[in-house]
Amino acid sequence: MKRLMRFYLPLLLILALGQGCNKDDKKDPDTSFNRVVMLEHYRDALIKPAYSAAAAEAAALSQASIEFTANPSAEGLNNMKTKWTATILAWQKACMFNFGPAAEQGVKKSLQEELSTFPVNLSKVDQILAGGTYNVNDFNRDARGLLTIEYVIFGNNQSSEEVLQAFESSIRKDFLNALCADVASRLLAVSNQWQSYGTEFVNNSGTDAGSSVSALYNQFVGSFEAIKNFKFGLPLGLRPGQIAAEPALLEARFSKISFRLAKAHFDAIAEVYRGKDESKALKAYVNSVTGGKELVNTTEAQLALIENLFDNQNVNLDMEEMILTNPQPLIDIHTELQKHTKNFKSDMSSLLGIAITFSSGDGD
Repeated sequence: MKRLMRFYLPLLLILALGQGCNKDDKKDPDTSFNRVVMLEHYRDALIKPAYSAAAAEAAALSQASIEFTANPSAEGLNNMKTKWTATILAWQKACMFNFGPAAEQGVKKSLQEELSTFPVNLSKVDQILAGGTYNVNDFNRDARGLLTIEYVIFGNNQSSEEVLQAFESSIRKDFLNALCADVASRLLAVSNQWQSYGTEFVNNSGTDAGSSVSALYNQFVGSFEAIKNFKFGLPLGLRPGQIAAEPALLEARFSKISFRLAKAHFDAIAEVYRGKDESKALKAYVNSVTGGKELVNTTEAQLALIENLFDNQNVNLDMEEMILTNPQPLIDIHTELQKHTKNFKSDMSSLLGIAITFSSGDGD
């Protein structure tokens, strides 16, 4: 027994030391990059302007709804559609900053879940429009927000005349006003809170799981994953367990601007990576660490390839029709997005020493 103990004790000591050196928390890389300046750049040049713009568009949408429901007309309905489109496009620039004031708090879900859950639960919305009750603060997030507003004003394969006729219902008018006011209120609240939260955001410049850098990076990557998985993968039928395309799962399928939104969202992701000033953005941060220059080059090459694939298509194409008749160009975009996951996710996380704190189900 003593001979066995003499053999095993050194082995156990080695194993214990090895475990102590392999903690889940990643170490900060050796870099002189100024993360405080980076966070200031994101706060002032991207985050606050994005929320401010989205809040302003949502306020205009809510006002347009009040005016339209007071006296429904074809002109008013067209104005509603225009204001809605402007709002959801502005939201593409803000949706990835789903932390801080926009994060889940208690029973309240994140702003992203509250504003842009899709697909819309049509049976729930139809029950409301038929005379049911509604509550913009309940758990039915798939029956409110920007995509439910879309369904109410665009209809499901209905003409503008048919939608306008449906607004003879006082319930539909009240519901639309409530939906628009809720979106405007939530966006304004988050935009206003960033005026004070901005200081806390900049000062929390570490890379641990509770830091601003970690929150920014994880939401950035999570937002990229949402484009790949939910705006392309699911409707194309390319996610695990799917056996066929499911275009009913598209975002914004009633307005037929699914592709336009996906492109706007991807462009916003690329802008966050590069920043308004590249010397103060995530790209520069990656470039400052050992091995970073190679990853930056690989990332830029893949971004350019994806951007070219988007640009090769008409931004106003009907994505649902394309999925049914000519899906290959969309499949090509999804394929290149999938290839790019490694750059933004595993490689970038490893080089910067920032742990991935969300699960996308990709296994990478």
